[in-house]
Amino acid sequence: MEIEIDGKVAQVPDGSTIMDAAQQLGAYIPHFCYHKKLSIAANCRMCLVQVEKAPKPLPACATPVTNGMKVFTHSELAVTAQKGVMEFLLINHPLDCPICDQGGECQLQDLAVGYGGSASRFQEGKRVVFHKDVGPLISMQEMARCIHCTRCVRFGQEIAGVMELGMANRNMHAEIMTFVGRSIDSELSGNMIDLCPVGALTSKPFRYSARSWELSRRKSVSPHDSIGANLALQIKNNVVMRVLPRENEEVNECWISDKERFSYEALNSPARLTRPMIRVDGALREVEWNVALDYVAHALKDIAASHGGESLAALASPHATLEELYLLQKLIRGLGSGSVDFRPRRRDFSADGKLGGTPWLGLRLAEIKDLDAALVIGSFLRKDHPLFAQRLRQLGKKWGKVSLLSVSADDPLIKLHTQLTVSPADLPAALAKIVKAAAQLKSEAVPEGLESVAPCASSQAIASSLIEGEKGAIFLGNVAEQHPQAAQLHALANELSRLTGASCGFIGEAANSVGGYIAKALPTALNAHQMFAQPRQAYLLHGVEPELDCHDPQQALAALKQAALVVMLTPFADGAAAEYADVLLPIAPFTETSGTFVNCEGRVQSFNGVVRPLGDARPGWKVLRVLGTLLAVPGFDYDSSEQVRDEIVPAGKDFVDGLSTQVSAVPCVSWSLTSTPGGLQRVAEVPIYSADPLARRAAALQKTRDALAPSARMCVETLQALAVSDGASVRVRQGSGEAVLMAKADATVPAGCVRVAAAHVSTAALGEMFGAINVERA
Repeated sequence: MEIEIDGKVAQVPDGSTIMDAAQQLGAYIPHFCYHKKLSIAANCRMCLVQVEKAPKPLPACATPVTNGMKVFTHSELAVTAQKGVMEFLLINHPLDCPICDQGGECQLQDLAVGYGGSASRFQEGKRVVFHKDVGPLISMQEMARCIHCTRCVRFGQEIAGVMELGMANRNMHAEIMTFVGRSIDSELSGNMIDLCPVGALTSKPFRYSARSWELSRRKSVSPHDSIGANLALQIKNNVVMRVLPRENEEVNECWISDKERFSYEALNSPARLTRPMIRVDGALREVEWNVALDYVAHALKDIAASHGGESLAALASPHATLEELYLLQKLIRGLGSGSVDFRPRRRDFSADGKLGGTPWLGLRLAEIKDLDAALVIGSFLRKDHPLFAQRLRQLGKKWGKVSLLSVSADDPLIKLHTQLTVSPADLPAALAKIVKAAAQLKSEAVPEGLESVAPCASSQAIASSLIEGEKGAIFLGNVAEQHPQAAQLHALANELSRLTGASCGFIGEAANSVGGYIAKALPTALNAHQMFAQPRQAYLLHGVEPELDCHDPQQALAALKQAALVVMLTPFADGAAAEYADVLLPIAPFTETSGTFVNCEGRVQSFNGVVRPLGDARPGWKVLRVLGTLLAVPGFDYDSSEQVRDEIVPAGKDFVDGLSTQVSAVPCVSWSLTSTPGGLQRVAEVPIYSADPLARRAAALQKTRDALAPSARMCVETLQALAVSDGASVRVRQGSGEAVLMAKADATVPAGCVRVAAAHVSTAALGEMFGAINVERA
């Protein structure tokens, strides 16, 4: 279609609106309710323009282009209409710009300068809207400022997948509110703050902290989940005051999760470790850096000399930077040990050494929208991967058939094709049923070892959706990676991929779940589970809190307490570290250091520090470099983190090479496809705001519903079998540990299972994330 706007001609696709054409030409049309990612509401009327031969001004956001259309955005008719709309919008708007948190970045404020009158003709009293408490993250204290653009309402319906806000009443009595006084609990809710064009929805943690013109804006990358969302950090006086999304259509579009938005509060929390500490006479005491580093270097050297290099072990967090992971494994190997890993929550390592490349997503994030079918295996999708779930949500709203095979029937707020929920022990068998159903539908030989498997209706529906679609994808989530039979799930997913032609990949748990493989932070001796099952003399822990981050925290703590030396490189001094750590070295979080994250699609994203390190904290790569030098390990003469990165990934590379999800053939006859008979099974999710050290210490996030203390959740049948009532106290035992929790009825939990969250202090005494568990009345 050809359209002329203010004398400029553009060619636009059929179905485009005048607003789309104007953006293509770079012509600005004032608007409030329009947003490129949301449906068209056309209720603010600020974008009225003159269209040739039309009897009255038309809204640019809702008027489709016709061939040869002529539009005038700044004609007398258009400007008069826009000024009239602005006058109506300002009738009830309070005159509180000087005290409004949106001041300086307010669309209404900006447009009022160009389209508002110098004085108001409205002499009656303005309406009053009472404030509403909707939770610890979003402030709705001044809803009299609301102009009813409904962006927040549409965001909930269309992007977050849950309508938490709605408009009640009509005309001047209309109000945006939650349903029956509920709080806003979506993991993407903070995006409503960005979408609000006025100061009606503002950030509670940021409220009255700073003005927009006082803040410096710096680019960064999220250290949390595997998407690698692009961030804009706003700084004042060397303090991160606010975190906003930085638009990148290929990665996070224009959204970020609440974990990424609000976890900055931990950066300056009282828990920050600002000086090195060494255990002296049973207590941790502050020392200078040279004392701490000399102590660590001599202790590691002495233990290696006395007990051999393999008496040392190193465990890193997958949230660490690529450079830190690389230097850590280089240091520990230089001391003669191959016991290094970055996967603390994994249990099954039998696929190590059999991978044909680096495990990744299997396709680019931007390609998800073009899929015809997708299967997610083993994931608490909404909470594990909020932005990934959002992409699948958009796919399900169109033509894509999204299916979910997992250990809980949580609502992912996605229009699902099929949802199959089984116990953790039955997960491999359920996937095997889908594989066999696919083989039968394709008229191929049933894979050896699956002859006795009987596909059900759900498994046939999932297999059929993957076969019928031209482009399909199979994604293995966090539960699949942390499962005791992770390698079998991987092999079965590969077989399903071969039969259906769908891609196969891992969503990934953390910012460097792919980067850890690139950095070669992988064991040639003991893996993350074995280094605690077979206790070592010395442990070097980088950014990991074993009591919360390990698959079996009970076992990890026992090993650490018997060790001769435990060195922790950490930004924080609180937690259980005081019980077992001999040395605490303060390293900088992602805002205070430069580094690189490789996201789940293999995208290399480097970033710089945006503020100076707090106190005497130092970037982790620098601490490791100095330790390497003190221990005379060759190859530690780096001057910058960029030098380290370029040694791992060639300079200028946007994506890493050698990505693969293939695993060499595992004999089908060795597959264990039967569940363990009898007893209760534990289902352990990692709560969204307990997944990493920053989120755990963000005050506002810890006040949300998602941060409530764990309970023992069971279906009604399981509660009745245990003779336990809903809301009663129960004693949960696993291994030698126990916890007293509240029992709750939860229909999403499979029969014979107890859902008890991991990564929380109240459940840290328990054992493995998936396995046998005992429950009795307290």
